[in-house]
Amino acid sequence: MTVTRSLLLFALAALAEIGGAWLIWQGVRESRGWVWIGAGVVALGLYGFVATLQPDANFGRILAAYGGVFVAGSLAWGMVMDGFRPDRYDIAGALICLVGVATIMYAPRG
Repeated sequence: MTVTRSLLLFALAALAEIGGAWLIWQGVRESRGWVWIGAGVVALGLYGFVATLQPDANFGRILAAYGGVFVAGSLAWGMVMDGFRPDRYDIAGALICLVGVATIMYAPRG
């Protein structure tokens, strides 16, 4: 259950951070305005709280592992929201990052 909870929290954190950054991008780069920017700032703030809910108590470990989730999640977000098509190197890099996440977070420690 702890691994499942952790994975769900990583997914929620990715949604908040990547979504928040995307909203700000849309507000500024696509001239959608301050409402989009404000929603992005709120989402980014929520990301900060979600990260604190991880079962592991080590800030550095959580944020390091989340970096790999962010890489893979950003590519997926771009595919869904912007029609981005990753090439084989994008996919290979994302898979390497996810292996890193699994190693950092879920390797047995004694």
